[in-house]
Amino acid sequence: MRYDLLKILIVDDNHHMRVLLAEILRAIGVKDIHEAADGAEGLHSMRDNPVDIVMTDLSMQPLDGIDFVRLLRQSPDSPNKVVPVIMITGHSTLARVHEARNAGVNEFLAKPLTARGVIERIHQVIENARPYVKTDDYFGPDRRRRADPEYKGALRRSTDPQA
Repeated sequence: MRYDLLKILIVDDNHHMRVLLAEILRAIGVKDIHEAADGAEGLHSMRDNPVDIVMTDLSMQPLDGIDFVRLLRQSPDSPNKVVPVIMITGHSTLARVHEARNAGVNEFLAKPLTARGVIERIHQVIENARPYVKTDDYFGPDRRRRADPEYKGALRRSTDPQA
């Protein structure tokens, strides 16, 4: 992969975490790195600097990662509704992870960060990109990660009667 061609935005209210993640990205060859201290600043940055991937923390103030992703995916003036988003989490509850997934997050990356984890998530959002889905109440990557060859229903939903 040509990491030197990637443009990545880091959104995190913790300066030290932004520095650490930027250093990991530089070490693997990423040259075009933008930083934002919260979701609002991240959206503003994306209007001026188109990016290929967003890496955002889940817990931030005043605009947290989930609200940032919701605005990114659903706002009519979003700078890029389909940009892949990697959510970084430290110690979140399963409910918050589900909330982030339902907001339109592509992948999760657990803290403490490692170069291997960063590389794996970048590869996942680029090489195994999931198609985007639009429904009445959701826009984002398909939340179904794998096909079940045994499933006989049409939509693979809990309300879908199996044939």
